[in-house]
Amino acid sequence: MAASSNAKPDLGSLKIDPNLKQRSNTSKQTLWIIGIIILVLAFLIGSLVLYDSPVEVETITAQAYQSGQGLTVLNASGYVTPRQRATVAAKVTGQVMELFVEEGMAVSAGQVLARLDDADARARVNASSADLEVSQARIPELEVNLKDAERDLNRVDGLFAKAIASQEDLDKARMLVDRYRAQLSRVHEEVLAANARVRMAEQDLENCTIRAPFAGIVVSKDAQVGEMVSPISAGGGYTRTGIATIVDMQSLEIEVDVNESSIASVKVGQKVIATLDAYPQWKIPASVLTLIPTADRQKATVKVRIAFDKLDPKILPDMGVKVAFKTENTSAHNSVPSVVVPKSTVRHLSDQSIVFVCTTDVLERRAVKTGRVAGDTVEILAGLTPGEQVVVPGPEELKDGQEVVVK
Repeated sequence: MAASSNAKPDLGSLKIDPNLKQRSNTSKQTLWIIGIIILVLAFLIGSLVLYDSPVEVETITAQAYQSGQGLTVLNASGYVTPRQRATVAAKVTGQVMELFVEEGMAVSAGQVLARLDDADARARVNASSADLEVSQARIPELEVNLKDAERDLNRVDGLFAKAIASQEDLDKARMLVDRYRAQLSRVHEEVLAANARVRMAEQDLENCTIRAPFAGIVVSKDAQVGEMVSPISAGGGYTRTGIATIVDMQSLEIEVDVNESSIASVKVGQKVIATLDAYPQWKIPASVLTLIPTADRQKATVKVRIAFDKLDPKILPDMGVKVAFKTENTSAHNSVPSVVVPKSTVRHLSDQSIVFVCTTDVLERRAVKTGRVAGDTVEILAGLTPGEQVVVPGPEELKDGQEVVVK
């Protein structure tokens, strides 16, 4: 019993089997290798899927080079604006009694647009006319008195020469004549002043009639019958400041803002092709009228005014318009059939210029021969035909025959 209680445990039996440890390391390495293989396979599969999926691109239509128009050196946008545009207002404050205009109505210069309440103005005309008549009525009386005083002066003068009348009598007779002459002169001045007051009152009466300052089209009716109008009440109460807005449709032109860095490409008389936002297929010939000799420091632009070569009733004020400034055309280039595309669509590989053309959702790599460069456009002398869809800058890794989706 004592011998068995003093026996020690065998610690050697607790050692790890070297073969078991080696088998565990081998399993871990195997798991790592399998994981790496799975990741590589997933990457390869993803790359194949992405490569085979269609690429989204944007295209632009190759435009035919128009004979006589030159190449586009600069594009800008602006608005159609009239040189003559006026909001017709009354010169006096008054209530609108009659209104003779509607939007879209053609008016001639001097045509009556509206009439204000003229009761007070007519009363002033009548009062000033009455004052004039009173002043004029005093003239005959003073003229009679003057002639009578002049006769008395002649008689006293004769009596004085005969020593019958005294010097005092002669002086009184002369003083009376001078008095009537002064009174008559004053009345004549009063008549002139009364005439001026009559003309002023008549002008006030005329101001109650609002007329068109020039021929044009009414584009806005700004007042109604019964409303008060005044030239000095802008923004106050219910008082209007204008009757109607008139535009001279023969003075329509284009105003665009051109960046300072591009203004050197614009010259007076330069040919321009205008395209209204409302009629994108209508190409309107125009030319540069003038460059406003000042710059906008906030926008770093210079305002350019462009005149239409021929006006059309479809051109309306404040329409949005895009303009393309053209280069001067030469006969040598007119004889060469070509197209123009944005300069950014042409890619350069070594010594070759290429473009990608989209045909039935498949890319076609096309070698082209370039010509003149003007602004953002380049002339293609060979390799493209008008109407083909050329890919604009997009993914760099485009390939011939690749499937694409056009935006």
